Formats: sequence, structure tokens, C-alpha cells
Amino acid sequence: MRNFLKKTGTACVVTAVACLTAIPCATAQVSDATSPVDNGEDSGPSVESARETVRSAAEWLASGVDSWFGTRPFSEGGKVSDGQISLNLYSRQDQGGDSSVRFNARFNLPNVEAKTYLFTGRDNWQGLITDKPAAFSTKQQLLQSDTAETRAVFAGFGRAVNDSVDARIGLQDGLKLFAQGRFRRLWMPTENDEFEFSQTVFLTGQDHLGSSTTFSIQHQFSPALVGRWLNALTVTQADPNAEWSGSLGAYRSMGQQRLLSLEILASSKQNTGLSLTDYGVQVRWEQPVDHDRLIGEVIVGHFWPQSVVAGERTTAWALGTGLKMRF
Repeated sequence: MRNFLKKTGTACVVTAVACLTAIPCATAQVSDATSPVDNGEDSGPSVESARETVRSAAEWLASGVDSWFGTRPFSEGGKVSDGQISLNLYSRQDQGGDSSVRFNARFNLPNVEAKTYLFTGRDNWQGLITDKPAAFSTKQQLLQSDTAETRAVFAGFGRAVNDSVDARIGLQDGLKLFAQGRFRRLWMPTENDEFEFSQTVFLTGQDHLGSSTTFSIQHQFSPALVGRWLNALTVTQADPNAEWSGSLGAYRSMGQQRLLSLEILASSKQNTGLSLTDYGVQVRWEQPVDHDRLIGEVIVGHFWPQSVVAGERTTAWALGTGLKMRF
């Protein structure tokens, strides 16, 4: 398994290099958008080449692991899905700045049973374990607890018991074992309303036994406008004080993969003496940067971190930007 993690880490480095190779090409196209010379033929193939490099690295990893379980070629039923690599830069006045390269992918292996899959990547460790929704990731909230120390290379196997239940076991940096059991259920009482409930139970050496509960309500006001209320509650044996995160947002599609969103974010924790530990508002704009190959985003936020001492309460502006590439 140590070789497995080493191989996974190598694949992550390759994908990161490929993504960084693509970024100058995409930036050049944006800066030359008003130029009479069309550089699309130069930048397009370069970015596409980067995507192929990323996919090749991911398939190399998957086929190597799959060969441990049999002799059937990976090409006979092997599949890479949910693959994404992203580069993010973000800063908040009261926390400072940081940057990160993230990689996530899921693989179906032909030599393993149909309902079993491999997952691997490099991402925020606590977010992975607690199965926290992307809306509450540190990048989305522009918080700085997502440092190099909290990001890790991880790899493991998952098995779908049925459409609602999923179990996973894996390792992260330093051969630290973790296990998860996940339940998800979706209801659609009308064609415009959607309710989703998720319960994740996890076990790690650091947190011991823990659970994360997520509930969301989504309503489609029009074909281009959606509203969503999202809540997540996490508690562990190591820290029995429950942590809550909430988001109330509106999401407007502008067509051609352009999305504008406005979100009110809040968080709290038991026994802090505060009803809310932090709250704020953020605006996010997302659009293709290089045709449909790269997606860029800009996030601007304003937050009010709380303190039990009223005189220590401050406000903080925040700014984030990023590129993501799916493969």
C-alpha cells in the first residue's frame, strides 16, 4: 500500500504540472481577446494536450492498480470519471493568503467487482473525511484553515451497496487509515423542488468516530434562476462540540457555462459563547476561459468574524480566483 500512495502522489504531480502548463495558454487568450489576430489555433491544442496528459496519468495509475487484481486489460471496461484538477489563489484580510493545486478522480476497474471503485486525489483532508459539501470548502468561504498542512494525497477503495448507501476505506499521507459509511437520499416532490439528505459516519485515528449530516432545499424559480438553502453539521469523539455551517444562495445562469451566484454564509460551534463564529456574503462569477476546456472563477466576499470580546470583532474583505479543468 505504501507503493500505492507513492504512485498516487506521482500521478498528482504529473497532473499538477499539466494544469500549470495550460494556464499561460489560457491567460494569453484572454489578454489577446481584443486583438485582430486569432490565437485560438495556438492555445486550443496546448490546453487539449494538457487535458490528455492529465487523463493519461490518471489512466496509468488506474491500470497499474487494476493489474493487481487480474489480467483483464484496463481498456475492457476501465473508466475515469469525476476527474478534475484546479489551481486556486485566495486571500482574506484577517487570515492572509494561500494557493493550492487540487486533484480528484474516480476509477472503475475491470478486474474488480462492478460496484467497487478506486478514488484518489490531493485535497483538504478534513473536508474529504467529513464529506463536507463543496459550498463549505475553505476555498468557497475564502477561509485560510486550508493550508499545506491540511492538504494530503489520499487513495482508497469504495463500494456502492445500493443507490443510497456507499462505503469507503483508504489511506492518506503517512499511511493514516480512514473509513466512511455514507447514506444519501434525494426527494423531488415537484418538478421545481428538490430535497436532499446525507449522513456520513467516519472513523480516523485523529478524530476517532465522527458523523456529518447535510440537508439541502433547492427551488427552481425559472430555467435560469435557482435558490438553495444548505446546512451541514459535524461532530467527532475527539471534539464533541458540534460544528454547523449554513448557506443561503441564489444562482443565475447567464448561458454558455456562465454562472453568477450570491451567497450568505454562516458558521457556529457549540460552547464557544457565540451564536455565530463567522458570517458573511460572497459573490462568485464563473465562465469558460479557453472555449470549454478551462473554467475560471472570481470570488469576492465580505465577512464578520466574531469574538466573545466585542471590542475584538472585526470585518474582513476577501478575494479568490481559480482555474479548473475537467478530464
